[in-house]
Amino acid sequence: MAEIRVLQRLDEVPAPRWDALHDGANPFICHAFLSGLERHGCLRAAWGWSPHHITVWEGEQLLAAAPAYRKDNSHGEFVFDHAWAHAYAQHGLDYFPKLLAAVPYSPVTGPRLLARDPRHRGLLALALARVAGDSGWSSAHVNFHTAGEDDAFDGDWMQRLDVQYHWRNVAGWTSFDDFLGAMDHRHRKNIRQERAKVARSGISFRVVHGDEASPDDLAAIHGFYLQTFAEYGNSPALTLPFLSHLAASMPRQLVLILAERGGTPIAGALCLRGGDTLYGRYWGTHEALPGLHFETCYYQGIDYCLREGLPVFEPGAQGEHKLARGFLPRLVRSHHWVADARFREALQAWCRQEADAVRRHAEFLATRSPFKQPGETSGR
Repeated sequence: MAEIRVLQRLDEVPAPRWDALHDGANPFICHAFLSGLERHGCLRAAWGWSPHHITVWEGEQLLAAAPAYRKDNSHGEFVFDHAWAHAYAQHGLDYFPKLLAAVPYSPVTGPRLLARDPRHRGLLALALARVAGDSGWSSAHVNFHTAGEDDAFDGDWMQRLDVQYHWRNVAGWTSFDDFLGAMDHRHRKNIRQERAKVARSGISFRVVHGDEASPDDLAAIHGFYLQTFAEYGNSPALTLPFLSHLAASMPRQLVLILAERGGTPIAGALCLRGGDTLYGRYWGTHEALPGLHFETCYYQGIDYCLREGLPVFEPGAQGEHKLARGFLPRLVRSHHWVADARFREALQAWCRQEADAVRRHAEFLATRSPFKQPGETSGR
């Protein structure tokens, strides 16, 4: 008999047992990353995040697990359900708390239903709905899961789709010039001009992994992160001790891109590296220089992927401006279970309409690709 257990701390499961449930290719679901958020002050109930990890056991054997959280708001999720919460409020119902299976603050695709046996993913989806229902909560949500996990969700779960922009080395490029050579003349020229502006500003770049980063490097990248959040009036969640923890526990998966003038960092981007993917997460700068954002967040990341042989670069959520820089539209997915049958029926129709609109939008975006079409040639 399978037994559902809810964990209030990830450290209730030893790291080797948790990490045995996945292949290690996605850094965001590793025990070190998720437990580090809890240990180093990045998750707080006052911010709406309380660990509520769902696990399925057979005796003392861990069969499946989902990183999950009791949410008292929708902040830091990137799958927007504010309209759902508003509809509940209009009917005098409470939308919060809800149950969310996701990686906090990270709109990156990856496994969410962790299990070596695919059959156990279905058990985990059932467990998420059961825990939310038994707790009297409005709903359960699984954000940014992989396409391979779709089959785990039964008909009571609703799928939502969205578009992100990802770089993929589809042609086996080995250099940035190879990559640019695949673009049409206008887009290639624009990127070269953007890069040239940064070079003329006297900016150089240094890329370091966690085990190469000094305390000053970590403090600099955290300072850029804090500044960006202050500029947008948001509360920063990631702490400097958390970044230091990543540098020590995930030394080759933490990647820092530092823009420097005269050896002093003036901007930076924080990335994580997976098995075949570079994930761009945060950036910040002390100087507003033309082209610096694109160079730091996009072109340096592409350069890194080309050097390291990584075929995929996910630079973060949203942003149609990424399309002109070689990041093409990709569908990302989530699934949602709503306890109230009346709301569930209404939202199922709404989700189908939304998914159709998202697919049409993705198809339209694909027609705006910056890459040359087959048979098209252009000069340098």
